[in-house]
Amino acid sequence: MNRTNFDLADCRAVLALSHARSFRLAAEKLGLSPSALSRQVTGLETRISARLFDRDTRNVTPTEEGRAFTELAERLVNTAEGGADDFTAFLEARRGRLTIAGLPSVTAGLLPELLERFASAYPGVDLRILDALSDTVVASVARGEADLGFTAGTIGTRDQLSFQALLDDQFVAVGPLGDFLAENRPYTLAELIRMPFIAMAPGTSVRELLDGACARIGQQLEPRFEVSHLATAGALVAQGLGVSALPRLTLPVVGSRDLLIRPIADFGASRRIGLVWRSGRTLSPPARAFLQLVRSAPLQTVA
Repeated sequence: MNRTNFDLADCRAVLALSHARSFRLAAEKLGLSPSALSRQVTGLETRISARLFDRDTRNVTPTEEGRAFTELAERLVNTAEGGADDFTAFLEARRGRLTIAGLPSVTAGLLPELLERFASAYPGVDLRILDALSDTVVASVARGEADLGFTAGTIGTRDQLSFQALLDDQFVAVGPLGDFLAENRPYTLAELIRMPFIAMAPGTSVRELLDGACARIGQQLEPRFEVSHLATAGALVAQGLGVSALPRLTLPVVGSRDLLIRPIADFGASRRIGLVWRSGRTLSPPARAFLQLVRSAPLQTVA
């Protein structure tokens, strides 16, 4: 005998009848006719082999079995409705989790304002930020460890990722206060690399673009220092040990309050910042909401 052969409609019918003690009143609440409700309850009693209500011409009274089933039905309906509310909240991005990976310069320079707007619009979404170099950002998204990733440059089709360019991050000259860049004017790249130069380490997106810019003007970069972290580059420049050429978005990480920032007249390239996500996979509602926010944000977007 299968006493689980009932559904939520049966549970709601029993609850309504237990509370109303009248087929007419219960049927009105459920939007049914009294005869349809009577057939539903009778069919339920037959399927579970238990009489749930005693009926006469005037009264409908739950039996002991009916009171027990009513308690079960209330728990099941409450659980189902609570679960449906949670699922609806997730679909509407009112709940859930969003993991974003990004270059440190992007997470410090671009992401805070976007996160403030997103958190204000979707306060129930838990946010997790992963700071990483570009290759690690791409790998994190490809493995599903991050929903979205802010990276520099383009990505290969082998990564099975979609890429949307957002803005072009221009390079600027960075120098210590009152020294190498004291003249308030644009500097050429040749001028900069003749000064003591602090460069990011080979393999970084910043260094690749810098080496390419030097090659275009026929110059060889011979840095005084090579560093792996933007904050280190900023500290060395602020100490007066040299100058550097860095994308503008990196300045919050570098700590530009103690530095001079000048245009570069002929760098000839910029760092393209874009957003990546896994191709062929449906983004979660929070990820879709964040992607839509980014697309509508007043960034210096590119085609």
